[in-house]
Amino acid sequence: MDGDQDRATRPGSALLDVVAVMDRLRGPGGCPWDAEQTHDSLTRYLVEETYEVIDAVAGLDAGAPGAEADLAEELGDVLLQVVFHARVAAERGAFDVDDVATGLVDKLRRRHPHVFADEQVRTGAGVQARWDELKAAEKPSRGPVDGIPRHLPALARADKLLARLERAGLTDRAVGADDLTVDAPPTTQDSVGAALFELVRRARAGGVDPEAALRAHVDGVIHETGGRGAHPAGHDTADAPTPPAGGSGAVH
Repeated sequence: MDGDQDRATRPGSALLDVVAVMDRLRGPGGCPWDAEQTHDSLTRYLVEETYEVIDAVAGLDAGAPGAEADLAEELGDVLLQVVFHARVAAERGAFDVDDVATGLVDKLRRRHPHVFADEQVRTGAGVQARWDELKAAEKPSRGPVDGIPRHLPALARADKLLARLERAGLTDRAVGADDLTVDAPPTTQDSVGAALFELVRRARAGGVDPEAALRAHVDGVIHETGGRGAHPAGHDTADAPTPPAGGSGAVH
């Protein structure tokens, strides 16, 4: 009952329980598997859990039964990865979960002066522009295209690069395949890359998320060919097969 009262009066109080459980798992007499993990070994699980959140959101959009509970569970799995990495770092004296949270709070306050200070910004575009200005001031050594994660899926990475170039007024630097046609398909790695980059540029011009578009198309092909596990809008995902036990390698 006390826990329920804490949650009602102090949202987020249950996060302390997450930290306590992780301390127990990594502490003396805890879980051997958890104790063996490193930042490197955990990376694959962070990626997998992130994609499972995306699947859960797709199920939510499609009105799948149990989608709300699925999303809550998958978000919890992502939270576990954050707390796990923080605990591993704390053991070597680098930083802990409080440092992670404090850094996040400080950054959100700095980059929302229209909320936490006296600045006036009335549109989402204005907020984005101000965010970019503040970020550039905080990290003056970074160029407009620095910091784009190399391990992003290629379509999403190209989309993010083009967005950065557009905001910096450098779209002339983005070289694609301007003469792209269906009748003359690319045949080399360089030409395929240029053609895909040009398709991403055209998608952006049309207001289309290229990663989401390709994902939806692949889901549709899987569905139309009798496959299971895709989440095209309007289709029931409740019967999607579950991976074999231990398939992801994680024990949680």
